[in-house]
Amino acid sequence: MMENSTEDYRIQSFDLDTQILLKTALKGQHFTALLSASNAWMMNISNHLFVNAFVFLLDPGSVNLEKVSNIIVDQSLKDQVFSKEAGRICYTIVQAEAKQSNGNVFRRNLLNRLQQEFKGREETRGRSLQEWVCYVTFICNIFDYLKVNNMPMVALVHPVYDCLMRLAQPDALMNEEEVDCLVLQLHRIGEQLEKVNGQRMDELFFLLRDGFLLQEGLSSMARLLLLEILEFRAGGWMLSSTAHKYYYSEIAD
Repeated sequence: MMENSTEDYRIQSFDLDTQILLKTALKGQHFTALLSASNAWMMNISNHLFVNAFVFLLDPGSVNLEKVSNIIVDQSLKDQVFSKEAGRICYTIVQAEAKQSNGNVFRRNLLNRLQQEFKGREETRGRSLQEWVCYVTFICNIFDYLKVNNMPMVALVHPVYDCLMRLAQPDALMNEEEVDCLVLQLHRIGEQLEKVNGQRMDELFFLLRDGFLLQEGLSSMARLLLLEILEFRAGGWMLSSTAHKYYYSEIAD
């Protein structure tokens, strides 16, 4: 078992209120359990101890879940690595909270924050491209994990599509970071999105096709990524082994 001093050291990177919140969430948990079930990359990033804590949160009634949701959203907007995993954390907390008699504080506040950030998405993109990419990654991650009766949350379908449509606009296609984000999200949730609204997926791919064929000034990497995702959807949201080898050897090079 790791020493308490090590646990404290990792938590001390946060402000005092957050430290208290995290220690409350960790109370009664064996730190070795957090270690054994966590992804290796998490444990290599000291600022992400709370990822491990919340994944194993067993007593949501012991912490301020509104504040927890705000911490997760804020961290997701500034940390692209974390934004890719936040959905799993939120899913775990939602599941634990659902066992409580009045368990919807976390999910309600999370969706409210997503809506607030969605309304200001153009300002976010203009202010910080990294924050914008983190937001898109985060909302897609939440869409992937949080379900209602094993179905995607209807409230997230159009906001997710709107974000992806924005990434498919000509100015965004000129930026490899945005193209990469778009392709990654479509690999992850494209098939799910198409099942709930195939018409909007068609509209999105019309934009991607036209961008690939008609837009001048695209980088070779952006063109490769667009061609790969066009073929990926055309193949029923999968690539043949030959195509996979071709595209990913090119990307690696």
